[in-house]
Amino acid sequence: MRLGSATDAARLAALAAVLAGAAAVGSGVRADEPGFSDFPVVVYCEYKGTTRAYYFSQLADGQAVYLTLDRQAGVITIDGTPQRAGGEQSGSCADKTLDELRGAGLAFDLPR
Repeated sequence: MRLGSATDAARLAALAAVLAGAAAVGSGVRADEPGFSDFPVVVYCEYKGTTRAYYFSQLADGQAVYLTLDRQAGVITIDGTPQRAGGEQSGSCADKTLDELRGAGLAFDLPR
């Protein structure tokens, strides 16, 4: 496959991160800790008129890390609200739990 732009490379990297996360299901996670299947695979957030897709990247210490194709990052815990890395905490995802994001149609799980 020939990559035509930096955007194509970023999309490929994001897809690889999602697939790597899916492959890690059940690898060393304690039963009392949240696992990959507890978090949505993608979360859509609007901020200042731009909607971004945040893709599940990794799970560490009970926090799910999400990345966009343009290298924006955010984290969320099972019981917490999203925290955008290095920026303001406003936008359509601010102060919403995972259940609220799912209910608002902003977070999507893999089918089980």
